[in-house]
Amino acid sequence: MSLLGKIKSSFSKPKGSTTVHHLVPRKVAFDWEKTPIDWIPNQPFASYFINEINMILPAGEFWFCRLYNKALPYITDEKLREDVQMFIRQEAMHARAHDGAIEKYLKERGISTERNTKIMEWLFTEALADAPFGQNIPKFLEKEWLVFRLGIIAAVEHMTCVLGKYALENKTWDDMQADPMLLDLIRWHGAEEVEHRSVAFDLYRHLGGSYISRYYLACIATPAVFGLWVDGAAHIMGQDARFSAHKPKVWKSWIWREWYKMSKNGSLPSPFWLAWQQLPFFTPWYNPVYEASTDDALAYLATSPAAARATNMRVVSNAA
Repeated sequence: MSLLGKIKSSFSKPKGSTTVHHLVPRKVAFDWEKTPIDWIPNQPFASYFINEINMILPAGEFWFCRLYNKALPYITDEKLREDVQMFIRQEAMHARAHDGAIEKYLKERGISTERNTKIMEWLFTEALADAPFGQNIPKFLEKEWLVFRLGIIAAVEHMTCVLGKYALENKTWDDMQADPMLLDLIRWHGAEEVEHRSVAFDLYRHLGGSYISRYYLACIATPAVFGLWVDGAAHIMGQDARFSAHKPKVWKSWIWREWYKMSKNGSLPSPFWLAWQQLPFFTPWYNPVYEASTDDALAYLATSPAAARATNMRVVSNAA
């Protein structure tokens, strides 16, 4: 579609869903017994950096589910209601899968995760709660507070779509012989983020979210995600003697420079590239449908080992 067409599409304010297919929640199963802490061989920095995602996501995704359940009564478009319900089920599965990686993978390999997960829990159960910091929102502002937080989700979902597309397309991990179990976790999750990439934006606009508000919400959410990611990665790297000389901290330049350095070999997305990919969200004609390929996502989801493993486990269980 031409730029003019995108602008017209944006300002036509669709009444509801722009997702043309029906979303599918998929059960998955992962076995972490053989996954090493350096799941990308000879790349401890990149391995820790991506492993921090396991600690960022569960609290946030369960928060997504709670807010979307609160939004359901306001939805007047039936297809969008269905999209949101399926989004909730997908996000809940994402949270449980990453929670399992924390318990069965990271903790069992001696990584202390409590500090990082507590930060995320505080953010979503205190700062962004229905009653932030224990203060009740006036009744007449409850919907506005809901829409404000839905705008944050829309901004974050743009970033997860970008990362999902990166995970699907980055074949360097395969060339580096990355652990197939963790690679499947990242790609399965990334593919579903691409698949449901329009839902958060559609819901935000459906409930009255404006361009101006999503602009300033993205200005808040984007640097916050970068900061939380780097801060958490620095903390778990600091537990490894291989990084003791660097004493990783979010406010030290070393970890940011190393992130950029590692991106050159393809083991991580470049911080500059990732920041650049956020710019479309700031434009008035932004539409997530143009940000990635649903066909690519569905093609991976049809072959994901984790989904097949869960299906086989259900068959065995039923036979027993």
